Amino acid sequence: MAQVEESIEVAVPVTTAYNQWTQFEDFPRFMDGVERIEQRTPTLTHWVTEIGGTRREFDARITEQIPDERVAWTTVEGEVRQSGVVTFHRLDDDHSKVMLQLEHDPQGLADSVGDKLGFVTRKAKGDLQRFRDFIEKRGSETGGWRGKV
Repeated sequence: MAQVEESIEVAVPVTTAYNQWTQFEDFPRFMDGVERIEQRTPTLTHWVTEIGGTRREFDARITEQIPDERVAWTTVEGEVRQSGVVTFHRLDDDHSKVMLQLEHDPQGLADSVGDKLGFVTRKAKGDLQRFRDFIEKRGSETGGWRGKV
């Protein structure tokens, strides 16, 4: 399994950052290569991605969710094998830090080469930057789910 760790500071309160991150169907607005996410149950999402010309579909299950602190997941079905956690840290009333830790299992030669060249790390960093730009420009979340898993 390959590992990625990235973080970014965002100029919004931790609750705003967390609430936005729970809006999985909005991920295509800031995640490169994510075409669609369907929230099928409070803990199950279905993803459709196209990255590097390769289209994939998979399901991911939320394994832990604590408001304003963390969202953890693992894939359960499909071509992608990964797990991860996003944690949210209050810096002050108007700033927070979003930290992503991801483990993924590259599938096939193209994925393995891309991983060795740092593609996944660059993609994660870019997605976090686009998340920051998205939420800072809006100034508020598009919604939020405050449930605990």
